[in-house]
Amino acid sequence: MQFRALIEHLAFAVSLAVLSALVVRLMIAFPILDQPNARSAHSRPTPRGGGLGVVVAFVGGMSALFLTATYARIADPQFIGVILAALAIAGVALVDDVKSLSARLRLGAQAAAALVALGSGLVLSRLALPWIGVVELGWVGVALTLVWIIGCTNAVNFMDGLDGLVGGTLLLASAALALIAALQGGWFVYAAALFLAAGFAGFLPFNLHPARIFMGDVGSQFAGFMFATFAVAAARFDGQQVSFLIVPLLIFGLLFDAGFTLARRALMRERLAEGHRTHLYQLAQRSGVPTRVVAATHWGFAIFHAALALLFLRLPPEAKPLVVLPALAVQGLWLAYVVRRMRMAGLGWR
Repeated sequence: MQFRALIEHLAFAVSLAVLSALVVRLMIAFPILDQPNARSAHSRPTPRGGGLGVVVAFVGGMSALFLTATYARIADPQFIGVILAALAIAGVALVDDVKSLSARLRLGAQAAAALVALGSGLVLSRLALPWIGVVELGWVGVALTLVWIIGCTNAVNFMDGLDGLVGGTLLLASAALALIAALQGGWFVYAAALFLAAGFAGFLPFNLHPARIFMGDVGSQFAGFMFATFAVAAARFDGQQVSFLIVPLLIFGLLFDAGFTLARRALMRERLAEGHRTHLYQLAQRSGVPTRVVAATHWGFAIFHAALALLFLRLPPEAKPLVVLPALAVQGLWLAYVVRRMRMAGLGWR
């Protein structure tokens, strides 16, 4: 990429960040209030729905790309359907922010959007496994892609419960993904990730502790869906589709906490649809770790994972999947630390 083009892209990203900030300010001025309850980390009514700024910035960026940058238009038309599906998720989620919808309806909207992505041809068809080689997934790839998209959408949504944590993590992950996609020549992922990063850059200052506004489902579900589709799109960076691992690696801190919590609650036979405050980040905050420190820790995870993703690009194909091991080790240390804090504070898992 030429230096002049890079400067132009960054300048455009700054304008999208300003647009996002303006939308967030509007949502603060005309708030959808989030009333605190027994599961909340906040103690006073706080506006939510600030993620609408991220959505508007992303849509603005993609629209400008289609209208003005002929050379950079998305090569694969099916991504238009994916973006429209993401907007549908954002629309349903915004309604949910205003008036709570049933979990069944939210899941149905996510599944429908995921099926649009699958119907557009966005499917993981093969994967390289350590010591095995490339495995053709066939129909298993369709099921895996469906589960991944719905799972990632909900994981990001579930993790959005502490000031600045998800917003900062996704800002760093989006910026890292834009860099990686540029290095790999994946221009759709590059542009989309850059626009998403710009949206979070405009939103995050208002979400830092103590937050003036929360992201809301409109932002977290939209971002979760987009990151899920980025992963499948990034799989095309190489013929073995091992590059699918790049996006899960970048947001591994969010995925580990959400996955661990879901598995633990299932083993403890808790009702999975019931609200709770037992994610690792919540338990850390409840045990006395300051909110800013918990959020900054997850930002640190994102930076570490970005470094691993850059290392990933240099590894031979058979070694690439092993790059998740350092990320898993760091999450294991975080889990051990949170458990120690819980014991000191007399907290249980329920």
